[in-house]
Amino acid sequence: MTEDRPLPAEIARLLRQRLEMGAGEIFLEGLTREQALRLVTAARAAGGPSQPTASRPAPASHSAVTQPPNGEPGTDPTLPDDYDALRQEALQCTRCRLCEGRTQVVFSDGPRDARLMVVGEAPGANEDQTGVPFVGAAGQYLDLLLATVGLSREESVYIANVLKCRPPGNRDPKPDEIETCSPFLKKQIDLVRPHALLAVGSFSGKLLTRREKVSLGKLRGAVHSYHGVPLVVTYHPAALLRNPRWVRPFWDDLQLLREVLAGAGEDP
Repeated sequence: MTEDRPLPAEIARLLRQRLEMGAGEIFLEGLTREQALRLVTAARAAGGPSQPTASRPAPASHSAVTQPPNGEPGTDPTLPDDYDALRQEALQCTRCRLCEGRTQVVFSDGPRDARLMVVGEAPGANEDQTGVPFVGAAGQYLDLLLATVGLSREESVYIANVLKCRPPGNRDPKPDEIETCSPFLKKQIDLVRPHALLAVGSFSGKLLTRREKVSLGKLRGAVHSYHGVPLVVTYHPAALLRNPRWVRPFWDDLQLLREVLAGAGEDP
């Protein structure tokens, strides 16, 4: 390891190289959230991949934009159109049973003018304690993987979940909870107006594509559209920690996302 390269930059560079070489298992044990964020910053400083070159065409399966079924509902008209008012209403929400056991409402993280919006499923224990989405091991992994394509929640990524309150025992969201809480997410998308969406996990992917009966494996690998916003669906970072063989497909989805942002005139 060279003396002129900071340790975080070296780790981020090696992470990017391992993914490019097809490595699946990457271990992040012992990292704090602050250390992970330093790695993200260092990865950007080290220079991640920019927009795709002309010699690298997108795979054929990635070329089509799939449209949601007809009749997709809009956001709840009773929710405020002002961002701060929306956040305040969410923080005080008692619309479903989850409000009874929460410590904090987990509304969002990242800049309101972000180019990319990442949509997860529901808060876990760490998020419930801090009020910030994706702050545990899965969040650290997400930060580092986004950094490999030059994206950061500090500068360019806004993160939110389908549910704003933690389900007991980190169980899966229930249909009525999704129906009650998802209007907040849809209003967030309308107000943030990202250039692209990345849905991580089955619940967010099926909600935003409105393809509830389609498996996550069949939703990924294509560019969908949510109210005209390009949408890429992929695995949840927590699933990558349990199943390292999914790291490579996640990396492929990030490359697809990078192409989408480049096509929108963005340079991640």
